[in-house]
Amino acid sequence: MQQQQLAPGVILGPDGKPCKPCMAFRSFAGVKKKAAGASAAQQPHAGSSSAGGGTSTASSPSGSAALSSGAGAAAAAAAASLAEPVLPADCPPDVERLGRHTWTFLHTTASYFPPSPSPHQKTAMLSLLRALPTLYPCGSCASHLGSYLEAHPPEPEVESGREALEKWLCGVHNEVNERLGKDRFDCGDVPQRWRDGWADGRCDP
Repeated sequence: MQQQQLAPGVILGPDGKPCKPCMAFRSFAGVKKKAAGASAAQQPHAGSSSAGGGTSTASSPSGSAALSSGAGAAAAAAAASLAEPVLPADCPPDVERLGRHTWTFLHTTASYFPPSPSPHQKTAMLSLLRALPTLYPCGSCASHLGSYLEAHPPEPEVESGREALEKWLCGVHNEVNERLGKDRFDCGDVPQRWRDGWADGRCDP
């Protein structure tokens, strides 16, 4: 059986299938979209002269309109090929969507962690954090997180409670941001971002 040709940027998972949460949808969908746009732009326009010397319709009003329509369609196809593809809402998450939702869950969970957690709450939080390198669907992401946990174990912060845990998790996120070339987040703003809402009241009900 002939192996399916994969688009550039596609990462395969352990099962040999494309690992959707391991890659950004726009990185590989964009390649296919641009290829489709280029193909559409190269199609002969309506009203153009045939290679066999047939009469061109460009000189007639209807022919001019057809040419204009064909050129417009080609331009629209080319423009569409340059637009960044967006992952449909009902598709499995790619690495970016999974990351955003995971950070939302983790930051919110940390911001609602008790200031003085019980032994059971401490154990549960540590179990959650320590399980991520094993369970997170993106293999390379999980590996990076596992290395960070080994270098910066969360036990002291979990023991201390909410404020320390919030800052620790913000540090994890900023390490990822730096690795991806993104701006660092001001960890002093964590309570407003994830629990209290911003001081200007725009988040209040």
